[in-house]
Amino acid sequence: MMTNIDVSTPVRAPALTSEDDTLLPFEVAALDLRGRVVRLGPVVDEILRRHNYPLPVAKLLGEAIVLTSLLGSSLKFEGRFLLQSQTDGPVKMLIVDFVSPDKVRACARFDRALVDAAIAAGETTQGVLLGRGHLAMTIDRGPDMNRYQGLVALDGGTLEDAAHEYFLRSEQIPTRVRLAVAEELRPGTDGHHWRAGGILLQFLPKAPDRLRTSDLDPGDAPEGTEKHEVAEDDAWMEGRALVETVEAIELIDPAVSSEALLYRLFHERGVKVFNEVPLLAQCSCSRDNVAGMLRTFSQDDRDHMVQDGKIQVTCEFCNTSYDFKPDDIKPEEQDAEQPN
Repeated sequence: MMTNIDVSTPVRAPALTSEDDTLLPFEVAALDLRGRVVRLGPVVDEILRRHNYPLPVAKLLGEAIVLTSLLGSSLKFEGRFLLQSQTDGPVKMLIVDFVSPDKVRACARFDRALVDAAIAAGETTQGVLLGRGHLAMTIDRGPDMNRYQGLVALDGGTLEDAAHEYFLRSEQIPTRVRLAVAEELRPGTDGHHWRAGGILLQFLPKAPDRLRTSDLDPGDAPEGTEKHEVAEDDAWMEGRALVETVEAIELIDPAVSSEALLYRLFHERGVKVFNEVPLLAQCSCSRDNVAGMLRTFSQDDRDHMVQDGKIQVTCEFCNTSYDFKPDDIKPEEQDAEQPN
């Protein structure tokens, strides 16, 4: 099979190793495919170890972090991408906040008794843990711009399923996502550490007619109505089939680089990689921000927050606690009256 390679692009062998906590954009021009591969080590480990979640909850939140990193990294402006689930399952809520171009934080809310019961019964699939509800994906361009939000129903499926449904209904871009999370035992360290990885592939042809898809089921069409079907593009069928061969271990194994994985998948067609983007686990909380938040409450509300002579606030994302004496929090107008 002939390989289509732009001769103006330097050709080299794939790197043998990848840097942890990086995202690698790529393109397969011969198939009109673009995508990203993310590899997370210390970033996902720091976020998950701060909370000591039960194992199934940690894995679920880890996948949500990977998915949000893959989606949020596509922002071409300074803003944020927020992924949030709200369901009736043991894991009530997942929240992942990605601030472009490189910062991520995350947390989960769950019912420990229900999670423990699911573990005891050996029923810890994502469908069981999440239950039924919705997954919201929000793009925030800043205070002067309108937010964009897409909602996807969660009905016993996985986060991968939800991502595919989101792109099908909201973006109408053929997309495939693979996600993986696992613990790694490192000799000579303090025990297990988390690793995670993922790949996102999208079909983005220049010709608009090649993006035509079959009509979505409206749910209320008269019986016997003929469905409008459009055959999938051959290039997308090939790319989708290739990415579906990716195994979880390939996404998290430090001995398999992102470039090596892409070469395995697309070497016959030629794959172009771009500059890696480093990712950081960084919360936006601070003592000043928390103090400002407390000032928005009335004096009576703040008085009811005092326990053992102090007000304590713990950040839900990074688990950092901030202690304030009641006199530390004064209304802004009172602060303004103080002499310089």
